[in-house]
Amino acid sequence: MNGGAPEWASGWGQDSHGVFVEITVHEITQRLRWCPAGRFLMGSPEREEGLSRERPQREITFTKGFWLFDTTVTQALYEAVMGKNPSHFSEGSAKSPVENVSWEDTQAFLKRLNREFPGLSLTLPSEAQWEYACRAGSDTRFEPTVAAKYNSMDLTAEEANFGEEKKGPVPVSGAPYRPNAWGLWHMHGNVWEWCADIWSADHKGADPFGKPRLESGKGERDRVVRGGSWFEPARYCRSAFRFRFPPGFRSSGIGFRPAGGLLASSSRPGDGPEGRGLDPGTSDKPEASDVRGLGRRAERGEA
Repeated sequence: MNGGAPEWASGWGQDSHGVFVEITVHEITQRLRWCPAGRFLMGSPEREEGLSRERPQREITFTKGFWLFDTTVTQALYEAVMGKNPSHFSEGSAKSPVENVSWEDTQAFLKRLNREFPGLSLTLPSEAQWEYACRAGSDTRFEPTVAAKYNSMDLTAEEANFGEEKKGPVPVSGAPYRPNAWGLWHMHGNVWEWCADIWSADHKGADPFGKPRLESGKGERDRVVRGGSWFEPARYCRSAFRFRFPPGFRSSGIGFRPAGGLLASSSRPGDGPEGRGLDPGTSDKPEASDVRGLGRRAERGEA
């Protein structure tokens, strides 16, 4: 791999899942995965057993890639940043997901972490970013690398942590579970994940470039959660499934996964990537706050 990483990165590299960087906070290391530029259809198609709030499908174009934590925030990382662990299941592994955190709690965490790493600019992902990363190039009910037994049409309890018989969240990574094709762990089940967006009844009016909805014409305050959790049925863990909670709500089934990288605000028709793969042109150039040219070199096959 050529080039160098920014000052805030404690590690970086490339593996079978793609490019990654790492940050370290008080000896706790967190990996971020590169989600490449691309297009996808957000929401569930008519053939899928979906809900009206998952429709209509909307084509979303990411003219630039972005970074996403490869796992939800762990209890160890949350405590390293915030000095406390609010989790209900706090007696488990330090690699267990932090849960029992509200949307408002996530904002305090991100503000403090960004202060430690100038230029990193972490936020919660938009729900479009979240679904794009969850699908990792797929268009099926579940991501096929994870939901392999039934060819991505259904999910088993051996493939993800969900269902009424589960007794709580499991560590954020590791066997017997698998990450998706982009190296992201537990996008189906384990804990719900807060997104940046204010709730909307459906996908009508969704930003075509994946920006979050930050205002509601109906006075809505609830925020979007994605991914399902350890006590939900499989249908709630589908890639397209979306739900909502008030921003101050806490539960042992809710955590979060930060993202980094600014979203494009506008683009001309025809700009950006083609299909679901990497754009061979220049639309996937990371911002200066991203690893210096790392995402771009991966796009060209040079990393």
